[in-house]
Amino acid sequence: MSQPPGQQPPQGGFGAPYDPPPGAYPPPAAQPQPAGPYGQSAGPYGQPAGPYGNQPGPYGSQPGPYNQPAQGSGYGYPPQQQHHQPGYGYPTQPPQPGGPRGGGRFRGRTGMLIGGLLAVVLLAGGGIWLATGDDGDDPKPTANGGHSSAPPAPSPTGSGGKGDDEGGDTSDLRAEADAINAKRKAGEAKVLWLRKGGVDLPEGGRDVYGPWFAGDTVVTAMYHTVTGYSVTDGTVKWSARLPTEACAAPTRPTADGKIVVGIAHSTADDATCDNLQMVDLRTGKLGWRKGYVREGAWDGLSDLAMSINGDTVTVGRTSRTDAFRVSDGKVLFGKLPGNCQPFGFASGPVAIAAASCQTAADDHKEHQVQRIDPATGKVQWTYKVKKGWQVEQIYSADPIVVSLTQGNAKWGVLVLNADGTYRTQLSGGPANYLRSCDKDLRVQGSNLDSCVGVAAGGNTFYMATGPVDAKAGAGNKVAAFDLSTGRFKWAVASPADQPLTPLRTEGGKLLMSLAAAGNKGGGIASLPPTGGDWDMVLRHPVAAAPLERDFLTPFVSYVDGRSFFTHKRMSGMDDDEVEARSIAAFGD
Repeated sequence: MSQPPGQQPPQGGFGAPYDPPPGAYPPPAAQPQPAGPYGQSAGPYGQPAGPYGNQPGPYGSQPGPYNQPAQGSGYGYPPQQQHHQPGYGYPTQPPQPGGPRGGGRFRGRTGMLIGGLLAVVLLAGGGIWLATGDDGDDPKPTANGGHSSAPPAPSPTGSGGKGDDEGGDTSDLRAEADAINAKRKAGEAKVLWLRKGGVDLPEGGRDVYGPWFAGDTVVTAMYHTVTGYSVTDGTVKWSARLPTEACAAPTRPTADGKIVVGIAHSTADDATCDNLQMVDLRTGKLGWRKGYVREGAWDGLSDLAMSINGDTVTVGRTSRTDAFRVSDGKVLFGKLPGNCQPFGFASGPVAIAAASCQTAADDHKEHQVQRIDPATGKVQWTYKVKKGWQVEQIYSADPIVVSLTQGNAKWGVLVLNADGTYRTQLSGGPANYLRSCDKDLRVQGSNLDSCVGVAAGGNTFYMATGPVDAKAGAGNKVAAFDLSTGRFKWAVASPADQPLTPLRTEGGKLLMSLAAAGNKGGGIASLPPTGGDWDMVLRHPVAAAPLERDFLTPFVSYVDGRSFFTHKRMSGMDDDEVEARSIAAFGD
């Protein structure tokens, strides 16, 4: 079963970090809203003006010499889509909380930051939990970033662990799918195929990375194994054993189907996550492997934020980012000139990064949003974040939508133009906004572009709320915002016990996942950018509702008319994870 750590935070709306630009407006009087991030001094909000004193925008924007508009698709989207990678997940039960992290993320190989479901006026207090162990005979890094000990040789086929079912008997899974499909009603899709975890994991479980889609193959990585399945029938197309354990990975692959997985430098229980392994998702062949140096205590404890931008893979952490060419592993850049260093990128053709600038006070770091050439590390423009505020996540790289936090108390959503100048901030709406990110669902690896429950397309940004009325059920709303003004536009409500979660936009419409209920099937819904009524584009069978609900915090992908349920983390008692369903695919 999937067991992400943490607890749910209090709920609420946007914080109030900024004043409105000239001409800022309250929401319509007929629909009074909780205070938005502008901190209006008049209108139904009744909020005092914020710290900026009604200046023309909250930041000192400093675009670089290029002022080049962003091109291509946004964060985490597949090459063929305009926005978002193939699918976001959604929690059928609320994922777990944590505090914001700035200037890099501190969790490390054996530690985890209590994850955060950030969508609140007051963020839940986060902290660092570290389980340290004896370094013992842990090999020391060599000058080139590798380690002196030789890891076990990778195996191009086979898989890793007791009870592994890859390529084994799956007749029970086929029988389960057939039994559900036999009860289908008119208009319902089929359960196309199922897979089980198949691996007896160590105590505490392990993170699951992916899914990644390449042609007719869907790929996940967990523990020591990367496995590719046929999208049509779930057949294992290939299974590759990694040299050591997987510990981080980007949200999306390259356009030609390559991924670079972060792996430990040895098989020791406390081995540092400081090696990279390239994998061809279409064939399962392992390519180059390379290590890099993690210097100092903060770097060693920092959580990793990985991304792929074109043919570049980046590994960000608290004090720097290292970049390598995906095709051959060549080092492209490391620490950049100056005291401002990127600590993470959002995947996609446009390399948008969050940077941290060390100041005289060691406990304070000023943050920036930057566009960086992924092949050279050259900074093309910089947007300075107001002192005291930190970049928490990059919701979208095209259009550029950034989540900002101030300590554990305030939260705002910033929108930039493609040239790095201030555009607007989101304001208003139904409040109680709810989304989860890698830091909520995984112990290792926390990418900047991993949030579930948000989507951007055209001139609109979408965000899910938590339950509207907990006593009445899990029903929620999806709110839409105008990216030119930041103003709340409209919201649609889900059924009382079936929350809706934005996945991505396609053809101008918003695709959403609809959770299953006790006697209702879930599925994929479509909504026009004007709001109103939503339509089901893929309706899962009612008989599959128990199967869907067994995925406690599923990651839902919708690609080429099929939906896929996967986990972000698997664990269990008494080998439960061996038999637990790890992937479920639906389609016509």
